[in-house]
Amino acid sequence: MTGFDLGALLAERGGERYDLHSRHLNHQLPRMLHTLGFDKVYERAEGAYFWDADGQDYLDMLAGFGVMGLGRHHPVVRQALHDVLDAQLADLTRFDCQPLPGLLAEKLLAHAPHLDRVFFGNSGAEAVETALKFARYATGRPRVLYCDHAFHGLTTGALSVNGEDGFRDGFAPLLPDTAVPLGDLSALERELRRGDVAALVIEPIQGKGVLPAPPGFLAAAQELLHRHKALLIADEVQTGLGRTGDFFAYQHEAGVEPDLVCVAKTLSGGYVPVGATLGKDWIFKKVYSSMDRVLVHSASFGANAQAMAAGLAVLAVLEDEDLVAHARRTGDLLRTRLAALTDRYELLHEVRGRGLMIGIEFGRPRSLGLRGRWTMLQAARKGLFAQMVVVPLLRRHRILTQVSGDHLEVIKLIPPLIIGEREVDRFVDAFTSVMDEAHAGSGLLWDFGRTLVKQAVAHR
Repeated sequence: MTGFDLGALLAERGGERYDLHSRHLNHQLPRMLHTLGFDKVYERAEGAYFWDADGQDYLDMLAGFGVMGLGRHHPVVRQALHDVLDAQLADLTRFDCQPLPGLLAEKLLAHAPHLDRVFFGNSGAEAVETALKFARYATGRPRVLYCDHAFHGLTTGALSVNGEDGFRDGFAPLLPDTAVPLGDLSALERELRRGDVAALVIEPIQGKGVLPAPPGFLAAAQELLHRHKALLIADEVQTGLGRTGDFFAYQHEAGVEPDLVCVAKTLSGGYVPVGATLGKDWIFKKVYSSMDRVLVHSASFGANAQAMAAGLAVLAVLEDEDLVAHARRTGDLLRTRLAALTDRYELLHEVRGRGLMIGIEFGRPRSLGLRGRWTMLQAARKGLFAQMVVVPLLRRHRILTQVSGDHLEVIKLIPPLIIGEREVDRFVDAFTSVMDEAHAGSGLLWDFGRTLVKQAVAHR
């Protein structure tokens, strides 16, 4: 019997967490957290909340970048994982067909009845990689189009369709893919006429900046793609499984039926990494065209029993607790209350999004005093004002949020789908307090802004 004791190890060494990261992992992460005052020590978590050692609660409006769609430690998912471990299944033999992957595929496909088959991997990036490979092979064409400012993952193939230069810099050469402006049908058609395009991969709502595809764009793009014998890939890694108030975000627009759909994040239940690529029968049959090609695309940990059990439990919870409709109602309430503040605060430019995926964008104020402070921040680094709001939300109001991308004056809200009116009230009250300080020229808030400016200049 091994002497390993996880509880004892954490009790003995847990206090070293930031030092351990500094010495052995990405050393810039603890540095960034210390700089912003985000270097909290969270002791436990449940639902939409964390607690520190003093018993103070923190509202989670980030959900682990969308992974914690059901909140943390949902009892149904926990029980499913206990059950699957206790069952001691003959998992990952690689030469049998276990029931759980087939059952989860069946449940997922029921929400996309125009699709037929599923490949299970281990992450959103892997789901995108699968879609890129399948689209290229099925069409016999090399090039995939993507949209400016898109984020589809950071592995090399997914990075090739990433619209943010900051992620791409230094990793060339990448695959020969091409960006088109989001919503620009003329640019899309111009590229399609070249005859070498396999697919367009698109987030129905871009995570970076929370930018929805313009109304009608997905349907029109699908028609153009199919006319030129190319495929539509919907990246639903963040938007899927109820996040936007529909099971898939593409379903918001009538007639849109992507050829391939990528999902992950919420499907994990917050426990076991999982990704899935849903697709049409003819695409899968072309890729897996013979027994010789049975393993032409596979994943060592794909379709493992723990991931499949978590996914099945997540889908059951979404249905039993009616969380898709709940996300729509709660998101409408939160977005409406925040949008009502745009007339009150000249620094608040726009509130947009769908369901519980909301972007709060700040912009140049009209009044002279505020404009001078705004200009100071912008001259140092775009995005500092949004960071200036995010920090007091955590430090003073104990609410975790994020800036929605580098050099963006946008805060993104992607809370667990389970939040309700109490959490909406708490966020709106805290946000109002921070914005009141900003518009009053509060010394504390703008002093912090000047600190951010100095740090931004020092890091150039």
